[in-house]
Amino acid sequence: MRQALLSEKLAGSRVRCHICQWRCAIAPGKFGVCRMYQNRDGTLYNLNYAMTSSVATDPIEKKPLFHFFPGTLVFSVGGWGCNFHCQHCQNWEIACPVGSEPWLGSQEITPPTAIDLARKNHCQGIAWTYNEPAMWFEYTLDSARLAKENNLYTVYVTNGYLTPEALDAIGPYLDAWRVDIKGFSDAFYQNLARVSRWRGILEVAKRARHHWGMHVEVVTNIIPTLNDDTEQLTGLADWIVTELGELTPWHVTRFYPHHHLSHLPPTPVSTLERAYDIGQKAGLKFIDAGNVPGHRSENTVCYACGKIVVQRYGYRTEVVGLADARCKYCGAELNFRTPRGGQDD
Repeated sequence: MRQALLSEKLAGSRVRCHICQWRCAIAPGKFGVCRMYQNRDGTLYNLNYAMTSSVATDPIEKKPLFHFFPGTLVFSVGGWGCNFHCQHCQNWEIACPVGSEPWLGSQEITPPTAIDLARKNHCQGIAWTYNEPAMWFEYTLDSARLAKENNLYTVYVTNGYLTPEALDAIGPYLDAWRVDIKGFSDAFYQNLARVSRWRGILEVAKRARHHWGMHVEVVTNIIPTLNDDTEQLTGLADWIVTELGELTPWHVTRFYPHHHLSHLPPTPVSTLERAYDIGQKAGLKFIDAGNVPGHRSENTVCYACGKIVVQRYGYRTEVVGLADARCKYCGAELNFRTPRGGQDD
């Protein structure tokens, strides 16, 4: 347990949390939406500091991040809880756990231990993933600081609902912002996750990219009948081009029936290819139809000369045509972060 870094004392011993954009006003003894932050006698605490639900060594492509240290291994750490309650959540057992203290009995991995494990497992970085990283923000901040001191890259796999002030606290230590932008309408976000003020996600993604210089990749899981309409896909693709840049990777991934949406069919590949075409028409240079192993979009192809620069099949990756962040064949800027360099402009 740790005292929360970002909170505000209110009248009547209530406290407001400023970790995520819910900005919960919490009465004494009560919890925020995420149930990982609690008001104890007028002070806000994070309850699950360093208590892990999931630990693995992953290919960075699994996050998915396609233009960030391709072919490397990342030490992946997950905690407990989420500030969203998405109907299709694949990790609902840890995102929406049962019981008041679900982390009891789970493995404690302190920030120094995480650094040691990353090195022992031949990883070049650390990712906070599997559940929303904001749910143990203080832990990820301490870990990110230590990771940078030890020359490890750092990744947030996030729903993007962090507050701007929380982003600014961790911004100096965070290299990649792999953000879910789940759809592009008020009705969709309300229906899927009971979130109404979702456009703050867009503002924080822009700040991560432009103020902090993070590498940003966007994932949209396309769900039949919910966010597969042309209007949402076009709106999102246009926004990425305008606000994040045409070289920003967009992963349009295949939905599989799960949790409360088990009655829906898997996303047709034709729908993903329509989204791919919409992205290309909007001007995006890098679009991946995800969860379809062997699809032609898995490879990264230089938009200028048409040659493959990174070849992939599933999580097998071979870098064949990169010179830092550029195409080695024609010199085009491809927006890669690589071990030898290559930063966003």
